[in-house]
Amino acid sequence: MNTAVFSAPGGSFEASATEDASPEAPPAATKQTAIRTVSPAERQRAKNRQIALRLIAPLMGFALLLLVWELAAEHSAQFPSPLVTWQSAQKVFAHPFYDNGPNDVGIGWNLLASLQRVAYGFGLAALVGIPLGFAIGRVQFLNRMLSPLISLLRPVSPLAWLPIGLYVFSNAPAAAIYTIFICSIWPMMINTAIGVQRIPADYLNVARVLDLSTWKVFTKILLPSVMPYMMTGVRLSVGTAWLVIVAAEMLTGGTGIGFWLWNEWNNLNLAHIIIAILVIGVTGMVLEGALMLIARRFSYDEAR
Repeated sequence: MNTAVFSAPGGSFEASATEDASPEAPPAATKQTAIRTVSPAERQRAKNRQIALRLIAPLMGFALLLLVWELAAEHSAQFPSPLVTWQSAQKVFAHPFYDNGPNDVGIGWNLLASLQRVAYGFGLAALVGIPLGFAIGRVQFLNRMLSPLISLLRPVSPLAWLPIGLYVFSNAPAAAIYTIFICSIWPMMINTAIGVQRIPADYLNVARVLDLSTWKVFTKILLPSVMPYMMTGVRLSVGTAWLVIVAAEMLTGGTGIGFWLWNEWNNLNLAHIIIAILVIGVTGMVLEGALMLIARRFSYDEAR
């Protein structure tokens, strides 16, 4: 029986496995599998079920959203309906990259500004968090030393870090990047450390017997084994980064999709607010989908 032990608050990030097999367990009974021919009608029903799950079910979900949205608009004179929002969106996206000076640029420029800040903060977090995760997973003393600090700082609300960033950098965009960095570093660090600790000891023992160099151990054993865990941390981190930048831009102003949303609230333009929410959601979904594709590339099934 395999068991895994992970960290409690203030504890270390550890993973272990134990084997519990009974020596008197009878051998597995031989199973006879009956071969049955699948009829064309059954194949068609299976195909229809797949179409329903992959296409019809998501469309029904979006239809339910539109229905609730329409009902909410009918019960409020100020709340825009889906049709009114669609008409506003056509105007917004007709010229997404106009620039009429400070605080008056198109939604395209604001979205690019947010993505740029996310790229900077997320990239810095990856450069620091992933190597530190490897170190925490490999060095027990470092694990014990940093685990209480991680457990203390990780639950802190993202926006709680923003005033410190504003004080240190005296610059709103830099403070937003700093906030993204400090909030997105934890998932990558923790998942990488757990991935390193879950590497089977036999792999490392074979490496010692073969007298492999440190670089060979890293590239041939550590990195391939840890990659799925690391990619999971990356996916979680990019989602956190996208959440943080929208909230930070609403407070710091300037440019960005969060600032654009808040500015439209000041103008009491609810249709544009809904457009901003949808743009934020679609962008986050695209980022998540792209990272899921990359994660599948580094997922290894035992059956392969």
